[in-house]
Amino acid sequence: MRLPVRKWLRYLVAIILGNALYFSLVPYLPPATRHKPFHFDLGTIVDFWFCLLVYGLMELGSYLHKRRSK
Repeated sequence: MRLPVRKWLRYLVAIILGNALYFSLVPYLPPATRHKPFHFDLGTIVDFWFCLLVYGLMELGSYLHKRRSK
């Protein structure tokens, strides 16, 4: 089962933008949510949440664009 290249690019963009957003906000986050390198901690989960948020917004935008163009 292969995923199309377009879907892989969406994943990549979501990860890059989510990480950029997370690391730009790290100084303002509580200390418990700051990621420590080479550890699985709350910071990792918060970073993943940012990536998921970006991906969800991208999918929502795509859905609304398709719906509007019909």
